[in-house]
Amino acid sequence: MIYFLSFIVVLGILIFVHEFGHFIVARKLGVGVTKFSFGFGPRLAGVKRGETEYLLSAIPLGGYVKLVGESEGEEVPPDQRERSFHHKPVWVKMAVVAAGPLGNLLFAVIVFWIVFLGGVPSLTTRIGDVAPDSPASRAGVQKGDTVIRVDGVAVSSWEELAARIRSGSPGRPLKITVKRDGSETTVSVAPEMREGRTVFGEKVSEPKIGIVAGQDVVYRETGPGTALVRAGQETGKLIYLTVMTVVKLVTRVLPSETLGGPILIAQIAGDQARQGVSPFAYFLGLLSVNLGILNLLPIPILDGGHLLFFSVEGLMRKPVSQQARTLAHQVGLAIILTLTALVFYNDIARLLSR
Repeated sequence: MIYFLSFIVVLGILIFVHEFGHFIVARKLGVGVTKFSFGFGPRLAGVKRGETEYLLSAIPLGGYVKLVGESEGEEVPPDQRERSFHHKPVWVKMAVVAAGPLGNLLFAVIVFWIVFLGGVPSLTTRIGDVAPDSPASRAGVQKGDTVIRVDGVAVSSWEELAARIRSGSPGRPLKITVKRDGSETTVSVAPEMREGRTVFGEKVSEPKIGIVAGQDVVYRETGPGTALVRAGQETGKLIYLTVMTVVKLVTRVLPSETLGGPILIAQIAGDQARQGVSPFAYFLGLLSVNLGILNLLPIPILDGGHLLFFSVEGLMRKPVSQQARTLAHQVGLAIILTLTALVFYNDIARLLSR
């Protein structure tokens, strides 16, 4: 049950944030909004304020926004023409469309900011394991040692330690000071070029000494300003990873089997919810970045596809023909349905392999 509820909460929040982005920018730029619904399906409750009907619908998987003159063939009364989306300048249309994905990215920054206000998580320099016949092993480094200095420079996180090792030259010994049983020991360790893999599975060679991080995590207190900067950096990093993941999938560096769908999302969301509020919130921010970036892909029926059409309209000084848009939407729908089938297949295959 926790997996199902976690999935509903995650998807509901993210799609609602996405639609709220469209809604608020449309209102600010003078586009009429006739409906704004939380959820889909049958109407459970609602209230009308001005021209907009605010609805609570039965299926809590996000929501939707209905704009005045949203489609080209829609009849718009003369007194509403000025507030019609279709009759607005191209830049207004693009701003309204882009507001959904950008809303997801802004939401991710806010979520990460709240998470980091409780402390920025960081792996300690405690060694979880030492590879046999590695430079560290030959130098006498042991599992459970805590590295406190490299070449006399203090290191307080595993990220700092790894950066110091990578910056070294193969064969040039590093003076590594470790804490063991309450006392300090300094050993000389010469990094060796060893093969590893990036987060995308690509082979890479870099200086290594053969140590693995432990599981000890500390939360470093930070102020609101520093937490906001850190949240922006985290969002930027995830944007880069999401974009590069798409690139690697298209270029076949990453196999399509790595894609996941609703079942995988539900599993991860449930696992994170069991671990606590902070891991669940971080996963929510990560998915928000993914949703924002994927919606910006130039695939017809996605926001990125609409932005592509409006960009062409701005350059050509006239809208893309209805025939061309219809054909493009059919292609886009075929792509989305194919990807949907693929991720469901991958999800089911993972379940069966368990």
